[in-house]
Amino acid sequence: MVHLLLHSAKPYRAAFHHWRALSSLSGVRWPTPDQKPVMAIRRETINVWERRAPLAPMHVRKLVKKGIKVIVQPSDRRAYSMQEYQQVGATVKEDLSEASLVIGVKQIPIDNLMPDKTYAFFSHTIKAQEDNMPLLDALLEKNIRLIDYEKMVDAEGTRMVAFGKYAGVSGMINILHGMGLRLLALGHHTPFMHIGPSHNYRNTEMARQAVRDAGYEIALGRLPRSIGPLTFIFTGSGNVSQGAQEVFQELPHEYIEPAHLATAVQRGDLFVPATNKIYACVVSREDHYVRKEGGKFDAEEFEAHPDRYASMFSHKIAPYASCIINGIYWAPNSPRLLSIPDAKVLLQPTSEPWVPSSPGCPNLPHRLLAICDISADPGGSIEFMKECTTIDSPFCLYDAEQNMDRTSFSGPGVLICSIDNMPAQIPREATDFFGSLLLPHIPEMLRSNAESTFEDFDATPVVKNAVITSNGSLTPNFAYINEMRQKSNFLQPGIRSAHKAAMRKAEKKVLVLGAGYVARPAIEYLARDAHTHVTIVSQLRDELDTVRTDQPNVEVMLMDIQRNQEELERLIPEYDIVVSLLPYALHPDIAKMCIDHRIHMVTASYVSPRMAELHKSAEEKGVTILNEVGVDPGIDHMLAMQCFDEVKQLGGKITSYVSWCGGLPAPENSDSPLRYKFSWFPKGVLMNTLASARFLRDGKIVEIPGNGGLMNATETLDFLPGFNLEGFPNRDSTQYAESYGIQSADTVLRGTIRYKGFTDAVKALMSLGFLDAEPHTSLHPNGPDITWKGFLCQYFGKPQDILTDSLVDLIQGELKDKAQLDVIVNLGLVSDDLIDKKVTPIDTLSNYLAKRLAFGPEERDMILMHHDVQVLWPDGQREQRCIDLVNYGDIRGPSAMAKTVGLPTGIATKMVLDGEIQRKGVVVPFSLDIYQPMLSRLAQEGIKATEKIKLL
Repeated sequence: MVHLLLHSAKPYRAAFHHWRALSSLSGVRWPTPDQKPVMAIRRETINVWERRAPLAPMHVRKLVKKGIKVIVQPSDRRAYSMQEYQQVGATVKEDLSEASLVIGVKQIPIDNLMPDKTYAFFSHTIKAQEDNMPLLDALLEKNIRLIDYEKMVDAEGTRMVAFGKYAGVSGMINILHGMGLRLLALGHHTPFMHIGPSHNYRNTEMARQAVRDAGYEIALGRLPRSIGPLTFIFTGSGNVSQGAQEVFQELPHEYIEPAHLATAVQRGDLFVPATNKIYACVVSREDHYVRKEGGKFDAEEFEAHPDRYASMFSHKIAPYASCIINGIYWAPNSPRLLSIPDAKVLLQPTSEPWVPSSPGCPNLPHRLLAICDISADPGGSIEFMKECTTIDSPFCLYDAEQNMDRTSFSGPGVLICSIDNMPAQIPREATDFFGSLLLPHIPEMLRSNAESTFEDFDATPVVKNAVITSNGSLTPNFAYINEMRQKSNFLQPGIRSAHKAAMRKAEKKVLVLGAGYVARPAIEYLARDAHTHVTIVSQLRDELDTVRTDQPNVEVMLMDIQRNQEELERLIPEYDIVVSLLPYALHPDIAKMCIDHRIHMVTASYVSPRMAELHKSAEEKGVTILNEVGVDPGIDHMLAMQCFDEVKQLGGKITSYVSWCGGLPAPENSDSPLRYKFSWFPKGVLMNTLASARFLRDGKIVEIPGNGGLMNATETLDFLPGFNLEGFPNRDSTQYAESYGIQSADTVLRGTIRYKGFTDAVKALMSLGFLDAEPHTSLHPNGPDITWKGFLCQYFGKPQDILTDSLVDLIQGELKDKAQLDVIVNLGLVSDDLIDKKVTPIDTLSNYLAKRLAFGPEERDMILMHHDVQVLWPDGQREQRCIDLVNYGDIRGPSAMAKTVGLPTGIATKMVLDGEIQRKGVVVPFSLDIYQPMLSRLAQEGIKATEKIKLL
């Protein structure tokens, strides 16, 4: 029977070996009588809840009987009283200096460490955890030999000394308690409401009885049908998972294999979900880890090279989970179970596999309700678990859209419980369990002399390989910690000051290139985080003066980027991310520098062909080059994709997509001759009118030629009757059928919005040569002065001294109507004002209009966007969805254009910095994990669309 037990489960095999070691304690070789060993158990001071000890009185009794002096430091908080230790022969006193070995549970305050001693405790330093680096430095400085329980493992890597089982027991009780509160906040009373937190119970038997009572109610069918089938996913099969499952099994349950998880859950959704039992699934590494280059999972290879594997947990397992109990160890270079982007997909209200119109569909925001991360590794296998919860505040609600935690049970998100001292809630039983595992190793720990060399330490590999520091240095097994500290910008060994460690807390550094019109909202958004440092670079001092703020984490730098390429090349590696607000033609050059230095980059501009060519190199270097996060392109993409994904998820098809967008003067400020005003340099607007266009209408490709053809393709727009609008196609719309995944659409058109009269005004300018892009002899900056009237006289081949009325008559003959003539006259283009010559007519006119049609100090602009999406549902019903966005600038604040370009750029930059956007290569915001949180955060900034749906 013992033989079968040893081969059935590793934890039980390990427990058997511990039992055998304890039973032969009398055969252990102790030091000679004149070297009577003295050890000490220190009191735990890390927090008020820590009531555990490394050894219980029953263990101390065995040691005392073997001639070991055991000193126990006084503590009225410890679960076992001082009297209980005294009764078994321990010496209770404050001074521990007599002991050569001091053992505890959690980290020891630096000031309490005694030099030249051997210590054993959980140090939490093996991953170069920043908070504990001052402790590691102190251990080195004080010549302490540290034995870390976490690294006491056998030849197969199984931990020999751990609280794991009781971490699992306590964690399972806590998360069942939390599930009851979370479901209640969502409107569902469940039997879990009667389970309390684990520290409420005198012992685990009382807690288990509460779970059994809840199980009795479940067995009577008292789970609400509205919540659907509840599935609990256990990762791993070690002590943590076993302990959690022992508690879980007190409930009526059914185990299902990972391969059958999707079928079981979806069947419960579509038919009648079970109300008298819950489901469990144990997931091992081979169930979700896959080799990137193909082939079967190999445990040995995974241990040695985890970077060769990817996790499919977020796709194969998590979509069907109600609660995840995570107890696996995570190494820094291992694939994560769930990333921050994964959470954005999993926590969507309409995520698969739910079918909202199906019978018995749960009235829940999403399937995943709770996560109990017993591994308690912030930023580890559950990446968005950024900070452990506490026994005082055991739960937080993680909102994936906002990437933030809230101390609430209601609202969007997933409930997380991740207490890093979970077994402290069951202190006596946890102490008994842990002490029984530790006791067999105490004799060899006592043989340690911290003042002798590490090589002379006579111990088995279980203990010796767990020594992290000895003789003032890291031992060979842990020399890697220095490298990790260097990579993570932690303090080097030798710097012992906790204050300096705090001062070196990682700060995110952003380099903003360009300080133009849209820069300020982006900078102000980024600067809200005091740990984000923003440096703004521009060649124009007046621009820097405009964006300069009083915030200490913002600085400006005067530099001509195009003329100082070497300086820019030196500057980029000093930052975590670069935001390019420069002219779009410069973006590829900046992006190449960023890729070379492995620095991320964000820009609001379209992905040009040159930029697209950089995708592979950026992907190979692990760099994100995020583009098209302004308003158009940007917000238009996000609103469209949000609609398309929702329709497709519900089984519909997109049959038509027409989108219009434009930046305009507010209606009260629209009385300019061009029906337009400029908030930045006009040339881009004028050049766009000369472009060609291509779109799909009713299944046919429509081509609009450039050099004026676009202004003859104008349509009247009446989707918002309060505005007097017209529009014309923009660029090549046909490419978006594939980009958006709407190949089912027979109409795909993206266009530009203007007030009526704009296109006629532009045609008048075209007719008179003002939009020519070729150099003009009369417009050379070093040539003789010329007036606007004189320039037009040259156009008609007339002398410059002809009467203005005669010139006006000539102009009228060239144009189609008086309205166009009024545009030319009212723009001052027949005046005797001197021209500021800029070589070409279009550059000269752009320079003139930038001043002539600039927004006044009391004027404001407007962004207007409209999507018309037509849908065909499986039952043949047709539907129209109209999405409108109208945003006004502030009279004395940022313009609408600045807000709708700058804010999404700032939001996207922050998301890359915070790891919310992890896609590599040249990226656009077409995926749900990017567009959904961006739209949510834009709504908080007052940039929000409205949607109207009607049947056709």
